[in-house]
Amino acid sequence: MTEALLFMRTFRFRVRLRRSPESAAAAEERQVSRDAARSMAEAATADPALAPLAASARQQAEQQDGAALTDGAFQEVSGLEVSMDVADYLEGGRNDGVVRRAGRARYVPLTFRRGMFHPSGGALRDELWRWLQAVVAGTRPLPRYDGVIEVLDAANTPVATWSFERGLPLKVRGPELNARTGEIAIEELQIVHEGLRLE
Repeated sequence: MTEALLFMRTFRFRVRLRRSPESAAAAEERQVSRDAARSMAEAATADPALAPLAASARQQAEQQDGAALTDGAFQEVSGLEVSMDVADYLEGGRNDGVVRRAGRARYVPLTFRRGMFHPSGGALRDELWRWLQAVVAGTRPLPRYDGVIEVLDAANTPVATWSFERGLPLKVRGPELNARTGEIAIEELQIVHEGLRLE
């Protein structure tokens, strides 16, 4: 069994973190590039002659992305949910019910469990710890990262993708150190964010 196949049988959720844009205009430009790349990819599946254009659009979208923090994979992901506040308005003269108005959206922290952020060579990747330490130390501007969560099938192909915006680390928990196993995985990572959508 190849190492890549073994990895994918263990980890079914791939996570990519990229530096958030510093301005709203930059964020909008990044989203336009992503939408164009997605549209070209869909067109290329129907017409293979468009594959070079789709590859070019994907490359341009990747160039719009911020600097990478790290890529990795986890066995469990939770927190993919959005709830909304609802305000009740008591309308005068209407006693058989209330008017309900949409309010602010609320997002729960994303929680990733039992993951790996180090290459197959075994060298430890410490970017997540450094990110959390930079936030705690009061680094300005505050380092925020956008992320993409992909659900992968057995062929390592994404079957569902969520993206979140302007994430901050809430908690990073390492493994229980054991000299017999030598594990250096991330046991749990929690990220709070400002927006979540299904791509």
